[in-house]
Amino acid sequence: MQQGPPGTGKTTSILALAHVLLGPNYGEAVLELNASDDRGIDVVRNKIKMFAQKKVTLPPGRHKVVILDEADRRTIEIYPNSIQFALACNTSGKIIDPIQSRCALVRFSRLSDQETLGRLMVVVQAKNVPHVPEGLEAIIFTTYGDMRQALNNLQATFSGFHFVSQENVFKVCDQPHPLHLKNMVRYVLESKFEDAFHGMKQLYDRGYSPTDIITTLFRIIKNYDMAEYLKLEFMKKTGFPHMRICDGVGSYLQLCGLLAKLAVVRETDKTA
Repeated sequence: MQQGPPGTGKTTSILALAHVLLGPNYGEAVLELNASDDRGIDVVRNKIKMFAQKKVTLPPGRHKVVILDEADRRTIEIYPNSIQFALACNTSGKIIDPIQSRCALVRFSRLSDQETLGRLMVVVQAKNVPHVPEGLEAIIFTTYGDMRQALNNLQATFSGFHFVSQENVFKVCDQPHPLHLKNMVRYVLESKFEDAFHGMKQLYDRGYSPTDIITTLFRIIKNYDMAEYLKLEFMKKTGFPHMRICDGVGSYLQLCGLLAKLAVVRETDKTA
């Protein structure tokens, strides 16, 4: 069983392994069902059953392969002896224990920034997409290691503006520009608290989601050039309101309260 976030190529990895294991028999020995398929009892009784009964000449010790993508969206209890099942899901905990106990769990992490950039470069060069490096960096920043989302953002930016720049990407993705949040952190570190609160109010008044604001702020703090102990305190203070906002308490008061706590941490550090 393979687990990973959307866009990390879970089924692609399984298909690659199937190619290696089955060789020239791959085409007739692999059955792939994805989230758009009807995977009710009729599919189990007919399509999968017929595939299991189909005679295929395979190398010694090899089995036919059934790939069930987004397996965490359905309950599946099938245990034929002639097929190896590969279940691709976003959250392995949604697979019931009797099935998990029969699986070897392989976890996939999100793609690194370098891996995402490498694939984006292949696409923009193949499609002659006008861009600047800052534009691709902005796409990577907005997608959190999700390759599918990165390609969607690239396509949307090109369709809307015919040029992939930093400004155009953030307009399309409707996320607060990291520069605004970076300035906000700088204001706190320079004890310019009124400027920091003014910047937060501007973002909130523009209609940006508190979730997007605090998520971007956390990433800015994580990569900001400041003393390590101060960075850890800032990240810790950001985590609590982030949790409350995710629970539904997404108010302007939560955001202002966070800035106040960061200001207290900064002032305490200055008096130490």
